[in-house]
Amino acid sequence: MSTSTLGVTLTNDGARFWVRSAHATHVDVCLFDGADRETARHRMKHTGDVHSTTVKGVKPGQRYGYRVDGPWHPETGQRFDYSKVLLDPYAPEIDRHFRYDERLGQHGFDSASAVPKAIVRQALSKVPLRVINQPQFIYEINVRALTKLHPGVPEQQRGTVAALASPHILGHLKLLGVDTIELMPLTAWMDERHLPPLGLRNAWGYNPVSFCAVDPRLAPGGLAELRSTVSRLHEAGLNVILDFVFNHTAESDAQGPTVSFRGLDNATYYRLSGGSYINDTGCGNTLALDTPVAVQLCVDALLHWVEVIGIDGFRFDLATIMGREPLGFRREAPLLAAIAAHPILSSRILIAEPWDVGPGGYQLGNFPPSWHEWNDKYRDDVRRFWRGDQWSANALATRLTGSSDVMSRKTGPSRSINFLSAHDGFTLRDVVTYASKDNRANGENNRDGKHDEVTWVGGNTRALLATLFLSRGTPMITAGDEFGRTQRGNNNAYAQDNEITWLDWKNADTELSTFVASLAKLRSNIPELASNSFLSEHDAEWFDVDGSKLDWSAAVTRFTGLAIKAQSRTIVIAVNGSNQPQKMNFQSKKKWQRIFCSTAGEDCPPISVSLFEECHG
Repeated sequence: MSTSTLGVTLTNDGARFWVRSAHATHVDVCLFDGADRETARHRMKHTGDVHSTTVKGVKPGQRYGYRVDGPWHPETGQRFDYSKVLLDPYAPEIDRHFRYDERLGQHGFDSASAVPKAIVRQALSKVPLRVINQPQFIYEINVRALTKLHPGVPEQQRGTVAALASPHILGHLKLLGVDTIELMPLTAWMDERHLPPLGLRNAWGYNPVSFCAVDPRLAPGGLAELRSTVSRLHEAGLNVILDFVFNHTAESDAQGPTVSFRGLDNATYYRLSGGSYINDTGCGNTLALDTPVAVQLCVDALLHWVEVIGIDGFRFDLATIMGREPLGFRREAPLLAAIAAHPILSSRILIAEPWDVGPGGYQLGNFPPSWHEWNDKYRDDVRRFWRGDQWSANALATRLTGSSDVMSRKTGPSRSINFLSAHDGFTLRDVVTYASKDNRANGENNRDGKHDEVTWVGGNTRALLATLFLSRGTPMITAGDEFGRTQRGNNNAYAQDNEITWLDWKNADTELSTFVASLAKLRSNIPELASNSFLSEHDAEWFDVDGSKLDWSAAVTRFTGLAIKAQSRTIVIAVNGSNQPQKMNFQSKKKWQRIFCSTAGEDCPPISVSLFEECHG
């Protein structure tokens, strides 16, 4: 499953096991039967930091794990514990999902009965490498939340990846005009340790144990189910992007569970300072992604998802970690350089969440030129304009035209992933409903989640959506925002695997869905809206409601007009943020036809976005 020799390879009479640990004194591969009983241990030989052995009689379906012995010196970063059964980082499947158990963090506790086991599988053939069109409309999906309550999905498929290929889900995606879906994490994860006592479960999957193993809760049919689903999505004309968490693992801080990397070689896999974990992620630990071992693991994992499953690209959570070195972020850091130099990975869709919580962690616009980046400035500036903040029209103009202040002029505005809401933060409906967050259901006394999120209480979601689709850049919405999903004011619903995050299909606003579909169609039919070039003073003109040049020195501007001049025509985007109707008066001697408006009414109704085209003849 990888370009390296690590993992398990079946032979004619058994299997060959390889695992890496630079500081272990010895490593054993342990075999388990279907009743989870340990049946054998085999000592592995090592050459350098790679330990290996051949075990006869091993067949597909065999369950296994590793026990690794070595020094227990936490003060120097060594945390070996032979009593722990560890997951192979290269295992593609596990026999059950991970459950948090506080004993997994106790030195000396034998964890054999408390952890899933890796499953030996016959290597799957590679899928053909697709030629990918760059995304035009991204739809972010929490697989479980999207499908759990859908009445048209067979009950046994609800909450799983197989549901994505059901006619009802595919039909909805086709209706919207989506061309790219971005799946929130599918790799095996574990609940954070504070959740089980509260009766809560991680609903998002951003707490990984593995980078290769699919989580059985989302794909109970394993790799075969996942690969079949991706194939069906491809047949429907969709790009499939996978959200990846390369920044931390579920082993968390020094009190966290030992289930894989920590027990294999803590000092190699994690970024440490005097034996303590550096926490640039806010999740307890940070992976040392500037080391050769970590770079190889990450590249091999990505190749596995591309070559075996058929994934078309990746969105990377807290992606600044991928470029961190001891002195800070660098776009030429080892992992980013390895991806750029790889003939397959460099050709895939690559999207960065360009920040983390460490020093110098905000890196919007600083990733390699071929990458896309989540643009939170777009989200906040558009919300601020519609809320009526001072000086917000200036920022809106920059966002409408592709965010040239942060995106490379060499690659164009499509590099900016424009969004108004995402899995993290208020839903679009909640943006216009709640003045402040209500995260009490998370059990942290409302301390968690973003405290100063920009909201527009009493606002209009259609105006927001119209702004999104008429802006240069790549639009993204989160599943359910097209029909008015709510999380009841919870802007950090990671722990709500329940009706708070599950989409309410029975009460969906189908008229709003139709409106989003019309926006996607409008955008695809008018090249000037999706053009991957920044506007210059020669092909753009800004004007006020009376047709005069826009006064950028005004603290509050509630009408913004943009004329985009192409070779054969001129189109005008008119954004009316006032509570009064306005008559579009740009070049009054010419005739204009309104071809779109977010709100019913003549010319430019209150709180609306309109699109005009010059009439000829």
